[in-house]
Amino acid sequence: QLHLVESGGGLAQPGGSLRLSCEASGVSLDNYAVGWFRQAPGKVREGITCIESYDGSTYTVDSVKGRFTISRDNAKNTVYLQMDTLKFEDTGVYYCAADPALTLCIEPYEYDYWGQGTQVTVSS
Repeated sequence: QLHLVESGGGLAQPGGSLRLSCEASGVSLDNYAVGWFRQAPGKVREGITCIESYDGSTYTVDSVKGRFTISRDNAKNTVYLQMDTLKFEDTGVYYCAADPALTLCIEPYEYDYWGQGTQVTVSS
């Protein structure tokens, strides 16, 4: 059974950076696509970025493109989300999710395995 744990959230100032980690246990992530999602207060969960398993290709939504970067380290069974130039609107709970077979890696409904989330707050 795949188990995902996010870490690295916290408080950051606008313009600052954070790096989130999504560590997997129980199963190797090698054959799983992994996505990062965020849920702001009062809003639905939205896809931010994802990385495919077969070729490492990534997809990133426009609102964070150029600021957020997803990467994976299969040796550590971990996927990262580097977040730079943070904005107030980046505040929310960040989740990672994984699935071995999906069509659109940015869509939350495609994923069967989810972490518990980590809070990111951008505030001055």
